[in-house]
Amino acid sequence: MFKENAVILFQGDSITDTHRSRTDDRNLGEGYVNKINTLLQERYPERGIKVLNRGISGNRTVDLLNRWEEDCIKLAPDYLSILIGVNDTGRRYDSNDPTSADDFADRLRTIIEMSLNKTSAEIILLNPFLVDINENITHMREDLSDKQAAVKSLAAEYKTRFLDLDELFRTCARNGNPGDYAQDGVHPTSVGHALIAEAWLKAWAN
Repeated sequence: MFKENAVILFQGDSITDTHRSRTDDRNLGEGYVNKINTLLQERYPERGIKVLNRGISGNRTVDLLNRWEEDCIKLAPDYLSILIGVNDTGRRYDSNDPTSADDFADRLRTIIEMSLNKTSAEIILLNPFLVDINENITHMREDLSDKQAAVKSLAAEYKTRFLDLDELFRTCARNGNPGDYAQDGVHPTSVGHALIAEAWLKAWAN
């Protein structure tokens, strides 16, 4: 699945950050990145895989773009996972600071092209998601849907891997309580993070 001594870099916002350390790369936070690393070390202990987490809570695509040289290119990842977009939507509703679908797509496109041109990384794009726990969260889909479409379109255009987390959570939530996966509709519970971790590893197995 992953080559020996591979560097796997995870990028995104608070869903990726999950209180990771800013000074110790061994502390990967409390979420899906840490769970993925644990599973990789258990399943492939001989491969020397190194996992890095550079998610930053509150980030939008503009923030990723501004720090991409330092927090991606210079790290020379072999595999790159990007989950971004829910804050591009969320700031429209809580701060009256919207990000248009075109700006979102343009910034993500630049991030992808920088990564392909300046590293040898294989990329997986994760679709931003919401878990429909109430009408206020569901209402935000009017903004998020175009951004989700942009992520899927860019994955197809650049032939990256793609993981539709929104569909994953929708499917699971239909069979149980949506709050079991994200109590606030945005940030996954431990169960939600475990779901992402298993789906992420499965996406690379194909």
